[in-house]
Amino acid sequence: MDSAAAQPLTTIVLWGGFVLALAFGAIAAKTNFCTMGAVSDVVNMGHWGRMRMWLLAIAVALIGANVLQLAGLVDLGQSVYRRPSLSWLSLLVGGALFGVGMSLAGGCANKNLVRLGGGSLRSLVVLTFVAISSYMTLKGLFGQWRASWLDPVSLDLGRFGLKDQGLGALVARFTGLPAAQALQATVAIAAAVLLWLVFKDKRFRTNPTQVLGGLVLGALVVAGWYLTGHVGYGENPETLETVYFATNTRTLESMSFVGPLAYTLELLMLWTDRSLHLSYGIATALGVVLGSLGYALATARFRWEGFASLADLRSQLLGAVLMGFGGVTALGCTIGQGLTGISTLAIGSFIALAGIVGGSVATLKFINWREARLG
Repeated sequence: MDSAAAQPLTTIVLWGGFVLALAFGAIAAKTNFCTMGAVSDVVNMGHWGRMRMWLLAIAVALIGANVLQLAGLVDLGQSVYRRPSLSWLSLLVGGALFGVGMSLAGGCANKNLVRLGGGSLRSLVVLTFVAISSYMTLKGLFGQWRASWLDPVSLDLGRFGLKDQGLGALVARFTGLPAAQALQATVAIAAAVLLWLVFKDKRFRTNPTQVLGGLVLGALVVAGWYLTGHVGYGENPETLETVYFATNTRTLESMSFVGPLAYTLELLMLWTDRSLHLSYGIATALGVVLGSLGYALATARFRWEGFASLADLRSQLLGAVLMGFGGVTALGCTIGQGLTGISTLAIGSFIALAGIVGGSVATLKFINWREARLG
């Protein structure tokens, strides 16, 4: 994979991911796209605008990814989200801890990347601790806890005649429909429900910024699947095996930011290690920051920002550590599972997302209760 013959595909995937993330960062900054913010808006104000934008992005990503699947352009079954072993406890606990962490830190990994581009030194510190925690969960002390206590609690879906975690395969198994028809029906029903929830609100329908934001952000997730799963899928000239180029998971990927922060930290610390290279995930994390920076500079919104107080620092750092552990344990964050994972219709992604939202809601309600009691 290091040979000159492999370089064109690697370069295309890296630059393609960077460009997609530039757009993702700029649009997220423009529309104030933030899953934690969306949950907070609903819990604290009963306002569903940003939540509907997020649901619209999910619907677009889900439709687009599965159109690619049905057209034979990508194989979502090869992604990490669709493994036949369902580590439900890791997904649920990791998701819940990530939800708690992002609420304490005032935003998920993606939001902190966007804020960093806008001049937030606070987000730089948060992201550094997310990277350290996620790396410890991949290869360090936290990883021992994850591997010993959480990951072994799993369900082998092969025992039930399922080849992977795809919801379409589950529908096919219990209805007797052919796999393609079951997937089409599942996508149609899921997309119809999401789009109804999104567009039933007139205020959202008449908000072009949020509508366009949801459409484009979802489409960028689809483009990521196509880039790594089709364009970047080819023969390794050294082994003559067909591989996915420039991805950390060695299979197709789309937008996700917790694991890539760990790999970015590893690359920076071990720069002279010739076995380490830039990857699609690292390129996208960098792209989001620079996309947000470009938007902030173009609109004169760039502002240096620090921590408000020592209490704020403590809360943010605790949240960062929980996000790092939870994001790796749950195989993704609000973007990695909430958009990318859900677009594959993986059962585990729904479990992880339920944990993220549940953890966030519980934390926000606790914060409100504590402030009301103290104030």
